[in-house]
Amino acid sequence: MTDTALQERYRGFVCDLDGVVYRGPTAVPHAVAALNNLPAAVVYATNNASRTPQEVADHLVGLGLHTGPQWVVNSSMAAADVLACELAAGATVLAIGGPGVAAALTGAGLHSVFDSDQPVAAVLQGYGTTVTAGDLAQAAYAIQRGARWVATNDDLTLPTDRGIAPGNGALVAAVAAAAGARPRVTGKPHPPLYLMSARVLDQPLERVLAIGDRLETDIAGAVTAGMDSALVLTGVHRATDAALAPPEQRPRYVLGDLRDLALPYAEPLPTDDGFRCAGTRIRVDGAQLRVDASPESPPIEAVRAGIAAIWAAADHGAGEDRLRALASQLPGAS
Repeated sequence: MTDTALQERYRGFVCDLDGVVYRGPTAVPHAVAALNNLPAAVVYATNNASRTPQEVADHLVGLGLHTGPQWVVNSSMAAADVLACELAAGATVLAIGGPGVAAALTGAGLHSVFDSDQPVAAVLQGYGTTVTAGDLAQAAYAIQRGARWVATNDDLTLPTDRGIAPGNGALVAAVAAAAGARPRVTGKPHPPLYLMSARVLDQPLERVLAIGDRLETDIAGAVTAGMDSALVLTGVHRATDAALAPPEQRPRYVLGDLRDLALPYAEPLPTDDGFRCAGTRIRVDGAQLRVDASPESPPIEAVRAGIAAIWAAADHGAGEDRLRALASQLPGAS
């Protein structure tokens, strides 16, 4: 494909939130303007199940984004949709997490409760800032009595404006230790959240681009769902992480920040001895990454070509130590 801008190649976008659009209450630099300028609809899809779509939309609008609750999909909604397909209408489900968990269950035609003193058909566990040890105990009791257990996601960490906090996966692990069981997980990297997002966009998967900052959730989820993905280097994972990613976590595109969506996308192309990305050439020489770039070439060209070269070395059997040495030489790795 020619070097057209990514925003011209797709008819819809699925955008992660934490680390891509904002960090806590603060917008990621350039994200708001870039997303508002996209010519196609954007669904904001997040594994963070603590808030309702209206609350998320209010946050996004407060940052300056042109959106509404109909364009927000969270992992609670995907999980509630799965349970609604398996349980009788109106079945009672124990809701563990923030307000978004109960709202998703109600929206799916199920009855949510907040303690397990009464029999429940299932437990839906999502992230919430006010989840207590007592809530986790209620979930463990219900699961031990035979309730189905669905978790919105198992992300161990959550990026915030203050640093990295424990995520829903850490809370799920506590319940698993007590209940002696493992949940079914419906959020990223599993397909339901992406499939629901494509339905909201009313687009086939091949015409939708997933944008995220985490390889093991955002990118792996898009790969699993059959959707193209772009890793943006403003959040959790950096170029070094992408270079060392296994095939099931490799993004189709790599962006420095969301402004790159509007620029002609220079793809890394193989050469006789390496890869070329626009004005930058890279080749692997033992444990050295040799870069030949013109002074005006942006660093992202070397990042894309370097990642492609390291993936090729990995696929040809290069050892882990060599791959890590090569990845450490990518721009911005130190």
